Amino acid sequence: MADDMTIQPHEAVDVENATKPQFTIYRARDAKDVDGELMPYEGLNDVDTAGIAAAGEAGVGEGAVVKLLFSDPLSGMSLTYAWLKANYQLPRHSHNADCAYYIVSGEAHLGTEVLKAGDGFFVPKDGLYVYQAGPEGVEVVEFRTASEFHIKFSGNSARFWSRMAAISSANLDQWRDGPTPPTARRYAGEA
Repeated sequence: MADDMTIQPHEAVDVENATKPQFTIYRARDAKDVDGELMPYEGLNDVDTAGIAAAGEAGVGEGAVVKLLFSDPLSGMSLTYAWLKANYQLPRHSHNADCAYYIVSGEAHLGTEVLKAGDGFFVPKDGLYVYQAGPEGVEVVEFRTASEFHIKFSGNSARFWSRMAAISSANLDQWRDGPTPPTARRYAGEA
């Protein structure tokens, strides 16, 4: 290294054997799909389990692209990208980490608030929240104060899950055939 603040392009950093956080470059092509293994479900009751199954049958899985871009246990940080397609509805949930969300494009509807590109919101650890993507979807970057995190469901009724399944059915064709944002294309390896 030229000095303690500069990493030269030809110098390799052994991130896996480091004992303190290291300068790290992460790339779209290496992003991992966030699934039940990377973000385990917690707090499921019978209503949630049945509702998730019904929403899955209605196509909810085609309404979101979520990628883990960066996760570092030494710094206790992670960065996630999410593209929620048109009108996608998230259930009421929390995470075991503080989370700051930055809207890249589209709209996020949080109750009566409509957040657009450049806006954001913060949810403290274990804070419950819910939001819905706007009519053109929403791209968000999620900054978390944990390298590993879960999603915990709370307070979602059978009526809510039926609504989520109906939204999925109503938007499925648009989710499959609609335009893909450039960032999402990068994570899919298309650009």
